[in-house]
Amino acid sequence: MNLPNKITLSRIFLTVLIIVILIFPFDATGLSLPKLFVNETIVVDLKYIVAGVLFIIASITDFIDGFLARRRNAVTDFGKMLDAIADKVLVNCILVILAATGFIHPIIPVIIIFRDTVVDSIKMIAGNKGHVVAAIKCGKWKTACMMLGITLTLFYNLPFETWNIQVSDILLIIACVLSVVSGIQYYQMNKDAIMETGF
Repeated sequence: MNLPNKITLSRIFLTVLIIVILIFPFDATGLSLPKLFVNETIVVDLKYIVAGVLFIIASITDFIDGFLARRRNAVTDFGKMLDAIADKVLVNCILVILAATGFIHPIIPVIIIFRDTVVDSIKMIAGNKGHVVAAIKCGKWKTACMMLGITLTLFYNLPFETWNIQVSDILLIIACVLSVVSGIQYYQMNKDAIMETGF
């Protein structure tokens, strides 16, 4: 268990903490967090702000663990697997919760989770055939838009909400489009390996 893997594990722990904060019934237990009022029209529940701060920290660890693993020549198969799990759990769980609470449209987590499932399957098939599936630029842009979109959503799209500009929604929609595009690219890059399976 090297340092990069410990940092990755901390991201999973932060994800669990964010999930608990977002779904814990504070009002039912009498522990309701204070609410902030912005321009007398936007009511901000403090638990989403706390979750947003933790999400930013968790997102930063995603960069740090990979950087340290490469710099220290400590890249391991276990670390790669753990990092992939931590990324999917962090993003997909929060997307599902945001959809369930009405912050985003349910089609967003449906598209993202469906695409991730397909791409992960493609990577598994290609890996079994001895092909290395590298990250593509479109996928990296998708991740960046997704992270920014989720962060802004947790922060009630502020300050853009005061100007009635739905930047958080736009970023999530772009992420969905890039998700589909990158999924198609992954298929095209690995269709020979897929066809070898007898599909």
